Amino acid sequence: MSAVLAAACGLMIAAALRELWAERGEGARTLAARRLRALSGRLPRSGAAGSEQAGLSARLRRAGLTDRLTPRAVFAARAACVAAAAPLALIVSPVAPGRVGILVAVGVPASAALIPDLAIERLARRRRARISARLPDSLELIAVGAGAGGNAAMLLREAGQAVSGPLREELAITLAELECGVRASIALRGLGSRSGSELAGLAILLERSRRLGSPLSAGLQRQAATLREDYARQVEERAARAAPKIQLVIALLLVPSVLLLVAAAILANADALLTGF
Repeated sequence: MSAVLAAACGLMIAAALRELWAERGEGARTLAARRLRALSGRLPRSGAAGSEQAGLSARLRRAGLTDRLTPRAVFAARAACVAAAAPLALIVSPVAPGRVGILVAVGVPASAALIPDLAIERLARRRRARISARLPDSLELIAVGAGAGGNAAMLLREAGQAVSGPLREELAITLAELECGVRASIALRGLGSRSGSELAGLAILLERSRRLGSPLSAGLQRQAATLREDYARQVEERAARAAPKIQLVIALLLVPSVLLLVAAAILANADALLTGF
């Protein structure tokens, strides 16, 4: 049983490290270093703490959680995860073989402290994927409006009315800023910084057209075509990764279940089979 618990803790640590060092993780190495410093008792300086809080606020914005969570709540969730994982680490580490006990005692709480951040990053990726899926149609709509001579506020209003979900929220925020008198360059820069490179490309094209008078329709249509190609490639990649997963399910679940049924039938008729010999 102790070996099973140690293996489970090792799998937990490996899964957390895999999520941290995935190519879609944002600032994962810096985040892990900060968590480990905090757990080792070295408190960050006030400037570092302020920058960390600002970065956390930006991640909450990208995940669409600004109205529901605050950085203080995330810090409390990290502490709660560490407090919940520490007893498990203390129970398992003495029975773990060799130096694995030290790894379990330190790694399990450190991995648990990263659970809220990993959840936020996952939500941010899902929100960004939803924006990317609806953005090409909006870009083409904005391109049509730009060909008719509309300004940035009018284009964003028409595009926002035609979509729903997080893309509509982002366009509505930028439109409200423009209508409240915020400088167009600042509002468009905020649009690009909140939700990834896709909307950043839209903001750059709008700002370039506003300042330099460059044609907007052609650039928006090219960006829409690029986004559709990227989405199609992502679908193909997910489909390619699905086949090994299905084979793994068949190998680990379906085949053993069929073998268990066969074994049960053989055991139920063992007397009849033995009498034939």
